[in-house]
Amino acid sequence: MRRVLLSAILVMWSALAAAAGAQLTIALDLLRVSDLIEVMRIEGAEYAENLNTDLLDGQGGALWQAQVRDIYDPARMEDTVVQAFAQISDTHLRQINLFFGSGLGAEIVALEIAARQAMMDDTVEDMAQDAYAATLKSDPGLLAPLQMLVDVGDMIGRNVTGAMTANYRFYRGMVDGGAIEMTDDEILADTWAQEADIRTDTERWLMGFLMLCYQPLDAEEFQTYLTFSQTPAGRALNAAIFEGFNQMYADISYALGRSVALNMKGSDL
Repeated sequence: MRRVLLSAILVMWSALAAAAGAQLTIALDLLRVSDLIEVMRIEGAEYAENLNTDLLDGQGGALWQAQVRDIYDPARMEDTVVQAFAQISDTHLRQINLFFGSGLGAEIVALEIAARQAMMDDTVEDMAQDAYAATLKSDPGLLAPLQMLVDVGDMIGRNVTGAMTANYRFYRGMVDGGAIEMTDDEILADTWAQEADIRTDTERWLMGFLMLCYQPLDAEEFQTYLTFSQTPAGRALNAAIFEGFNQMYADISYALGRSVALNMKGSDL
């Protein structure tokens, strides 16, 4: 009898785990996580080219390009993000999938990815940030709905934390790679010295992005999205997004810093 009972329990838990895994897979698909990571991979390649110019005098060559391809490996990037999404409860995943499986949810995801792609163009990025600055000066009340969305998700604070962590990890990689000598306290002090500028830049970029992104939505559609973002499921999704992508960027930043350092040392031999 005990063996039968144990077998039944194992079957039940196996079924529950499979169902939870299915909900996670559906969520990743509906949110187009792979598409978003591809955009970030392209952004990363451009950033790495700037590092090559600024820190390696443009001499990174084929070795640097190979290192960058390995660092920005889409499968590894996605795996880091998925680990954070896997912490969302099955109940919340079902609610997330219900919302983003709707026409409005799908449109929001498409708008977010399209805006992210557009912002890779420096001209578009400047125009978006200028539009935010102009609106903030002329009619700040128009920004209230977007500000509510930002506040609900603590988007500025979490983005700033992620950027500062990435900066710290880049320095740590440079130190571990032997290119510079800094104590942990010195790295932290240098990172915190950048906090005000990072916060200002983050606010301008984020608000410009959100204005560009959600402009096609009417007031009712945006309010529906805002209402969802305030639910436990919406908050769980927001937390997973920041946890996953901030960790992904932290790992990438360390790897970039260490690779830059090793290339710098190699060029000195």
